[in-house]
Amino acid sequence: MNQDHEPEATRRDASDTESSRASRGWWDRNADEYQSEHGAFLGDDRFIWGPEGLDEAEAALLGPAAELKGQRILEIGAGAAQCSRWLAAQGALPVALDLSHRQLQHALRIADGEADDAVGLVEADAGALPFRDHSFDLACSAYGALPFVADPVRVLREVRRVLRPGGRFVFSVSHPIRWAFPDEPGPEGLSVGASYFDRTPYVEQDEAGRAVYVEHHRTLGDRVRDVVAAGFRLEDLVEPEWPEWNTQEWGGWSPLRGHLIPGTAIFVCTAES
Repeated sequence: MNQDHEPEATRRDASDTESSRASRGWWDRNADEYQSEHGAFLGDDRFIWGPEGLDEAEAALLGPAAELKGQRILEIGAGAAQCSRWLAAQGALPVALDLSHRQLQHALRIADGEADDAVGLVEADAGALPFRDHSFDLACSAYGALPFVADPVRVLREVRRVLRPGGRFVFSVSHPIRWAFPDEPGPEGLSVGASYFDRTPYVEQDEAGRAVYVEHHRTLGDRVRDVVAAGFRLEDLVEPEWPEWNTQEWGGWSPLRGHLIPGTAIFVCTAES
């Protein structure tokens, strides 16, 4: 792709294969900038669920921190494995999985270039998890994988497969209502600009029409049905409110918008026996 060419933003269909290829390439190209811009907010060993700053240390959506010791936990779309590093500090046994090789290199950078015995790093697609059935007690994903795949049920079923019966899976995604609003942090982002019910993916494509970034929209109802179809029971749906201490803007997330509309949806699920 011509690096001087600005990708064209459009709405069109994108297959699972095209979406996966675009995501791997985008995160490999943009991992450095992402970690530079957001690394301080995410920390090296914190578990943050989204731009609002909801911290797992306080939210305990995976369960009380004291009960994580010895638990086998899979983090999906782990990026630089910050969440997994926090889990390891609680005595858990985490594996951080990501599609992007460059993101996982940042995990090694944070660990001073050495393999971190407390956190396993795995480069793989979330739709084809390289683990045996019932390998994990818990699973989590903070904005990882699910917003970027055309077939979220496939990913959810893979997570269900590798979880033990009764295991918990907690994942966060952009709140679906955000798709109806422009992705702008200021006042221009407060007026509805598109149909909430339009599920056509957002695609950025190069001059040859190849997708270089893809994000898929699911309504809240879609997400609930996906969870159930994959064999999970939905225990809770958390919509974090924007806290007063958080003054940062992150893309279309901002204090202005965050005090008026939800920006993140967190699904707390249990694998059916």
